[in-house]
Amino acid sequence: MGNRHVLALTLATAATSLAAVAASLPAAAATAAPAAKRAHCPQLSKKLPWYGENRARLQKVIDERGTCSNPRLAHGGSKAAKHRPVAAFDWDNTVSKNDVTDATIAWSLRHDKILRPASWKKSSKWMTDEADRALTTACGTDVPVGAPLPTSTDTACADEIFNIRESGKTMSGAAAFAGEWNHRRTVPQYAWVPQLFAGHTVKELESYARKARKEALAAPVGSIQTVGTHVIPGYVRYYEQQRDLIRTLKKAGFDVYIVSAGSEPVTEVWSGGKSGVGIDRKHTIAIRSVLDKKGRITTWNQGCGGVGVNKGEAIPYIDGKRCWINQEIYGIKGKSAWEKQDWRHRIALGGGDADTDVTFVGDATGAHLVLNRNKNEVMCRAYDNADGRWVVNPMFIEPLPQKADPYPCATAAYNKPAGGFGPVLRDDGSVVPDQKDTIHG
Repeated sequence: MGNRHVLALTLATAATSLAAVAASLPAAAATAAPAAKRAHCPQLSKKLPWYGENRARLQKVIDERGTCSNPRLAHGGSKAAKHRPVAAFDWDNTVSKNDVTDATIAWSLRHDKILRPASWKKSSKWMTDEADRALTTACGTDVPVGAPLPTSTDTACADEIFNIRESGKTMSGAAAFAGEWNHRRTVPQYAWVPQLFAGHTVKELESYARKARKEALAAPVGSIQTVGTHVIPGYVRYYEQQRDLIRTLKKAGFDVYIVSAGSEPVTEVWSGGKSGVGIDRKHTIAIRSVLDKKGRITTWNQGCGGVGVNKGEAIPYIDGKRCWINQEIYGIKGKSAWEKQDWRHRIALGGGDADTDVTFVGDATGAHLVLNRNKNEVMCRAYDNADGRWVVNPMFIEPLPQKADPYPCATAAYNKPAGGFGPVLRDDGSVVPDQKDTIHG
């Protein structure tokens, strides 16, 4: 008892002395410690509007996981790099407004950059005879194999190609793809995009993406363009809020990745450099084409999760995005890459806008950021907010109005692996009830 009283007296005396010293210091010295702490806490811009408390909620994750809580992350080195928190974002309609893959395809069709394949049927593992006939009829056989198709003037050919990419159907409405595939690991019309550019080098495809980018960024917001007879958005914009978020995350010591279901060379053109969002090739993951001996794109893709070189069976799509994150970021190989990992091997923050993003965004341990584009499965998860970490924001440019009907979460929002839809389930097996659309433009 006596020792405790002596200790208490000593501490009280020390506290009084420290207070006196602090009072005698200049104002600048007295505030040095808080200022030093703030230097380790990069802040999101308050000039860029977010919905509700979303900025504060994202800032909380940045502060808790980044340099604010662990200043060692600011100094680099192998130890710090090994333990960096990770953030991952989808690209199209998440970091950019509108689809950069569509912009590149549209530019390529308007400038005769699609080469005639030896066989349309062999351009995709799942292409139907109806689609093969429709493409052959529309695009003809006069152009030599490997030569550019005149899609800038041949409206029928441009229409068939773009319609199959857009909807998976021919202009007559016939299914363009058939057979079996895991609907949570791929979708044939997405896998077909890099296959469309077979015969080109990566540098050629990058040059088309750069030209499409320049055109799309120059076009006014709200503008449209015509491809064949299809009318599609004519502009693309970087979301300044997402640029700022990515910049702040990087300053706070996060490793930031893009994980897209687009063609990797196209995504890299948009993600890299100061004019993009400063994410390099190493940190950009998308569909990776296998190249031939001359460096030309083939209809084959690199694989994930124990799936080797393939024709599109394992692209970064729904569960495929989890697989590619686990494999490329965390080094998890084989079938385990398809599985949800422990807390230490999951991203801290994930951002997306569609069902193709729902798995990896849901894996995030800090925040699940979703831009509302009225996509059923991801919005069911977001509005159910089972772990309290889902952050829903309207699109920053031309946000959608409120969806009139509730999302059909209890019956038909989950994308089944075999195709079709079913109820969305929580981790405990309970059914997510239908959800109203409450955060919108």
